[in-house]
Amino acid sequence: MRVLLVEDDDDLRAVVASGLREAGFAVDGAYDWPEADVMLHVNAYDCVVLDRMLPSGDSLVPLENRRRAGWAVPVLCLTALDALDDRLRGLESGADDYLAKPFAMRELVLRVRSLTRRASERLPAFLGCADVVMDLARREVRRGGVLLSLSPKEYAVLQQLLVHRDSVVTRTALLEHCWDEMADPVSNVVDAVVAGVRRKLGAPGLVRTVRGQGFLLGEGPGSC
Repeated sequence: MRVLLVEDDDDLRAVVASGLREAGFAVDGAYDWPEADVMLHVNAYDCVVLDRMLPSGDSLVPLENRRRAGWAVPVLCLTALDALDDRLRGLESGADDYLAKPFAMRELVLRVRSLTRRASERLPAFLGCADVVMDLARREVRRGGVLLSLSPKEYAVLQQLLVHRDSVVTRTALLEHCWDEMADPVSNVVDAVVAGVRRKLGAPGLVRTVRGQGFLLGEGPGSC
């Protein structure tokens, strides 16, 4: 899942981004709304964590304008403005959740995870292929009933492969959905993570490399 973090405090932005990345999210950071607006036009995000008071002003104004235009990405307002009227104003303007500073990193992670899960409600509770089962609520993967220990990035990549099982998933698609802008597009980071997924899934192998295209989970139509 890819998150855009809009926060003008450099230190806080770094701490929050680090905490979200440790929880398995790909995170891009923006200092102010104009910068965030450009990134929102370029990239697809599963959630936006938005500081309310930014150098360009109250971020609820552009948020409300985007909502009126049909923009539906989940937004969590992260702000020191914690009075009841402030919270109500945030929700009325289109925020899906509102968390006051100071906050616990664990709570922020759980709230972001809840928002991204709600945004993916079209997905079933479980994803599977052959004897591999992914429990999206518990964030657990089992093969043949045995619990596998996947890193957050391996989990994210396997989820994309399961969602698009029996279809080729390109390296570019995996980079765009599972990594942030810090990823080097010419590195072998995707191949390294896919190799880790293959190793942990074990035999018989389910993830195939389609030369010049990407990766395929399953042996063909109907295999999963």
